Amino acid sequence: METTAEKKYTAKDFTSDQEVRWCPGCDDYVILRTMQKALPEMGVARENVVFISGIGCSSRFPYYINSYGIHSIHGRAPGIASGVKLANPNLSVWIATGDGDAMAIGGNHFIHVLRRNIDLNIILFNNEIYGLTKGQFSPTSLIGQKTKSSPYGNTQPPFSPGELALGAQARFFARVGGGSPKEMGQIFMEAHQFKGTSLIEVLQNCVIFNDGCFNHITDKEVKDDKQIYLEHGKPMIFGKNRDKGLVLNRLKLETVTIGENGITQEDLLVHNAKEKDPTLHYMLVRLESPLATGVIRSFDDVTLEEREDALTAQVKANSSFTKTDDLFFSGETYEVK
Repeated sequence: METTAEKKYTAKDFTSDQEVRWCPGCDDYVILRTMQKALPEMGVARENVVFISGIGCSSRFPYYINSYGIHSIHGRAPGIASGVKLANPNLSVWIATGDGDAMAIGGNHFIHVLRRNIDLNIILFNNEIYGLTKGQFSPTSLIGQKTKSSPYGNTQPPFSPGELALGAQARFFARVGGGSPKEMGQIFMEAHQFKGTSLIEVLQNCVIFNDGCFNHITDKEVKDDKQIYLEHGKPMIFGKNRDKGLVLNRLKLETVTIGENGITQEDLLVHNAKEKDPTLHYMLVRLESPLATGVIRSFDDVTLEEREDALTAQVKANSSFTKTDDLFFSGETYEVK
């Protein structure tokens, strides 16, 4: 993708003149502001940035970024974004979607864009509820959760976006809390620099219909002990006092305390986001306490565009046709007089 913007942009350059219409206190504001700050650092000309969305609160995103955008139809943003990227590979293409938009009506499009590995980026706003349509349970809602469409409690097991992504061969998966703009900005930059499909799950609060859904993980008072922020090449260490870490005990990840039972920092696992084998990445995605955040997987692989280009070049090299007329007039033809 082309990253040679001549003008030095600021966050203001990517702020549109549209009134932002989200509920006060919604984490969507944090995501928007973080993206507006990150875009100037990406070095892409504003006219080469495209945001594409489906339907939902998150899908208002293209209106609020001063660049090109498409507010498309429910669940179909990955298909439209794929066409945009394949038609113009120099564009920086971003999808803004929600847990319902992506994994319910758009589930088929979602998994296939991940397996194809087209060079685009997906921000998944996960608030474990349908917000725009007023509080029905979504594919990520918890069992027992009482909503407008499950007043006695949801009975359907939820999807884990990370598990679903790795099962669909996602090469890049990251997770971050909606109230963590510093970490979120870093992840946006890594996603932009990654060549292939990147998926960023944002644990986003819905103050109206599912308030506090991630408080037990994201609140400042518990965040350091309930989350482990992973960085490639660094030990898996966490905790308010930076004295806890992860080790592999047979086939399970285990939390240990540095200084107890002879454990030192050297005993901790070192995060390798670039490992081709997703086994450990899958274990990290499934880990509930502490919850793994940061870039969990970032494996460099051939993109769909590269495969298509290579196939096209091979077919051309082996073809006896140099222009369309050669094809039309090959084989049996006749002339009408």
